[in-house]
Amino acid sequence: MDIAEPIERCRLAAIDFESAGAAPGQTDQPVQIGIAQLESLNSPIELWDSYIATDHPVLWSASRVHGITNQTLQGAPSFLSLWQPIKKRLSNAVVIGHNHATERRFLRRFPGHHFGPWVDTLVLARMILPDLPDYSLQGVTTALGLIDELEQAVPGKTWHHALFDATASLLVVRFIIRTYHLESVPLNTLGAALREFF
Repeated sequence: MDIAEPIERCRLAAIDFESAGAAPGQTDQPVQIGIAQLESLNSPIELWDSYIATDHPVLWSASRVHGITNQTLQGAPSFLSLWQPIKKRLSNAVVIGHNHATERRFLRRFPGHHFGPWVDTLVLARMILPDLPDYSLQGVTTALGLIDELEQAVPGKTWHHALFDATASLLVVRFIIRTYHLESVPLNTLGAALREFF
């Protein structure tokens, strides 16, 4: 995707993973994925999520955060089997995440996919709201007054559910674009919040 394109012409797809947690000597693995996308700024939000099978147990410390247990994952699909639905949603889109290092790391399991460019809502929020006391995704979403809209979009879910968090990131970006009238500016206007490549 050309980062000189006006933002209003870009597809937006926010992604979040929840993980199993990493014990010493182990590599962390994803246990849930959520993707929220917009074909255009005025289109309805499309939601997709899935649990992900893991080959080592979910750590208690991770389960305490997101509530996902080994029992939750019984019958879940493998990460590699989710390649096609992930590719369908992230290809040719601006990919959004809040401090998205984990998301990018997990997606490296699919070499050569070239998803991106990426927008980091953590960096974007720090640019737009320099005096915010809390830059967690929950803190940013609350500060922008988006909690009611988020809960309506993803009813019955809460923080650290992958789809809830992904939708929050998408709403933050859409709100900032609309509030600061960025629809017609080039995507690269987002500066430090934009990472041009995977």
